Amino acid sequence: MQSDERIPMYDVIVIGGGPAGLQAALTIGRMHRSVLLLDSGEYRNATVEHAHNLLTNDGRSPAELRRLARDELGAYDTVGVRTTAVTAVSGSIGDFEVTTADSTERAARLVLATGMRDELPPVPGLAEQWGRLVAQCPFCHGHEFAGRRVGILIDGEHAEMIERMLRPVVASAFIARPADVALMTEVDGGLELALADGSVENVAGVFTAATATQRAPFADQLGCGSLPSGGVEIDAMGRTTVPGVYAGGDMAHLAAVPGPMVSLAAAIASGQLAGASAVRDAITP
Repeated sequence: MQSDERIPMYDVIVIGGGPAGLQAALTIGRMHRSVLLLDSGEYRNATVEHAHNLLTNDGRSPAELRRLARDELGAYDTVGVRTTAVTAVSGSIGDFEVTTADSTERAARLVLATGMRDELPPVPGLAEQWGRLVAQCPFCHGHEFAGRRVGILIDGEHAEMIERMLRPVVASAFIARPADVALMTEVDGGLELALADGSVENVAGVFTAATATQRAPFADQLGCGSLPSGGVEIDAMGRTTVPGVYAGGDMAHLAAVPGPMVSLAAAIASGQLAGASAVRDAITP
């Protein structure tokens, strides 16, 4: 890559406008480093109506949380925010180049917070309820079904773990494989599960397990190491295996753990860590 000196050099470019990216930009901007946040406008929790298990904002919609965060970033003249799709990244520490749909930007360091994409079980009717009456995190959505019967549509031992976690919360649980359900329909504020054997189960909501894949190819383009989970490998300070590249949110985790703790609170914490590390590393020999 040949650098174009006419393109301004940011201290950090953050790619991704979810909770991890927004927090990283705030952390960097508050230290009076120039930071540009590039947000594609696509979010893993786009269909979620109410976010939970987030202190001081329990029950607020993810869209409202993003709007409030952007408003807060607007108070810092060191922070730029742009809604645009990134198409490619290249370069190395001290001079990364980020190509968007309408411009080329440069930065000394990068924070990747592009998130994951969920591949849902192929149950007819399930996708329409995803983020409403179908969820995968008991911590984020279990309480909302308290005292009622729920369905758990998960293959293998993970279904039993979810059922044990929910025992103190729900009245009862119906467990089946996704392949056992022929159709899922919303009825009277709950879900009717028409099973392949002809029987019907009525539940307040369903917990299932989605297969997560990287939403964007930028970690691969930069040569960042990955883990068996599909996550980007980071160290305890949010650094990837590529110098000058940091990652936060659902897309990255430590090699010592099987996967990320998927929650807004965890994403915010990892974004703060990645942003702080980018600032600290810039002044550390």
